[in-house]
Amino acid sequence: MEFLDTAKKNKVLQSMMDIIDKRRDEIIAENKKDLDAFERDDQALYDRLVVDQAKVDSMIKSIGEVKDQGDPVGNEISSITLDSGLEIINKTDPFGTIMIIYESRPDVTIEAAVLAFKANNKILLKGGREAYHSNVVLVKCWHEALKENGLDDSWIKMLELNREQTQEFLRNPSEKLDLIVPRGGERLIEFVKQHAKCAVLISGRGNNFLYVSPKADWRKTVKVIINAKTDKISGCNALDKVLIDKNIQNFEVKTKELNETLTKLGVEVLSDEETSKILPENNQIAGKETWSEEFLAMKIVVGAIDSLDDAIERINTYSGKHSSVIMTEDSEEAKKFMEQVDSAAVYQNASTRFTDGGQMGVGAELAISTDKLHHRGPLGLKQLVTNKYYVYGDAHIRE
Repeated sequence: MEFLDTAKKNKVLQSMMDIIDKRRDEIIAENKKDLDAFERDDQALYDRLVVDQAKVDSMIKSIGEVKDQGDPVGNEISSITLDSGLEIINKTDPFGTIMIIYESRPDVTIEAAVLAFKANNKILLKGGREAYHSNVVLVKCWHEALKENGLDDSWIKMLELNREQTQEFLRNPSEKLDLIVPRGGERLIEFVKQHAKCAVLISGRGNNFLYVSPKADWRKTVKVIINAKTDKISGCNALDKVLIDKNIQNFEVKTKELNETLTKLGVEVLSDEETSKILPENNQIAGKETWSEEFLAMKIVVGAIDSLDDAIERINTYSGKHSSVIMTEDSEEAKKFMEQVDSAAVYQNASTRFTDGGQMGVGAELAISTDKLHHRGPLGLKQLVTNKYYVYGDAHIRE
């Protein structure tokens, strides 16, 4: 694959920013076709689908942020010269061709492509059919930007495949494929893992937990829970489960207060067996499977837990390994929780809504990885490269 110099890549990105700005009304009009065809039975998916003037501004901003970041390709990781004179340099290197499969969000067509391209990767975009018109016009903008700068449009491709065709493509790709990122629900992830013949980087579900310690500040706790649950229900970083330690002072009073606060905000509060005794008017969870469920809705489980250790065990058993919070004023207790909970991001006294590339200083993100290889957390520009060893010798042989 040709290595593009940084200036060339940045010129493409500047062209893309100008083109999107110029064609924003057309982009919004094409998005309206998708919105009009969408049956609003899933509010979270609908929210992800919307492209308005503010969303176009956000797309332009995302491209600009990536443009302003340093080039992640060809950077030296390590260098060593052996006693024999053999020189070994480890450098960052592009993956090659990345395929991303995603649902509903047209802004992924911008963020995924800008990150892949700046990291010198080609990208295949397989968006959901619900965003078809939006994705078509955005990819046309990409192709215009590439051609303006003398580049082939094969750098950024939109795949128009149905489920069966996608399955066949994963089994027998018609072109070189180095990495697949499925960005969606568990069914999509399992589908890709089952059929893919190359590396798959999992962008997992949310199902995020918050544990309220007896040493928590209750005012802070309520504030964080409200934000994490209600700020954006369609985000994979939204909160789904609250575990209140039964040893907290005024356990029943605080549980009732939290329930009342959330209910007034339009959140459906489900109870477990213990909290149902305090909140008999609430629906009780159907069973253990509810603890594993990501809601993507104005719904939350408020349950009781016996101890910090029990909370850690519950979270590690049922969470999506995305984001987990402890509310406590005790730094040692927080340290134990954060070290032992198996999540990509662990928090003390802060909302799960911060698990986001922009909020964590990464900038635009391809996805939030819940894998442990090769990276965990927001997949930004610096994470879209692998590495390669450059070895320089002079008739060196191993004896």
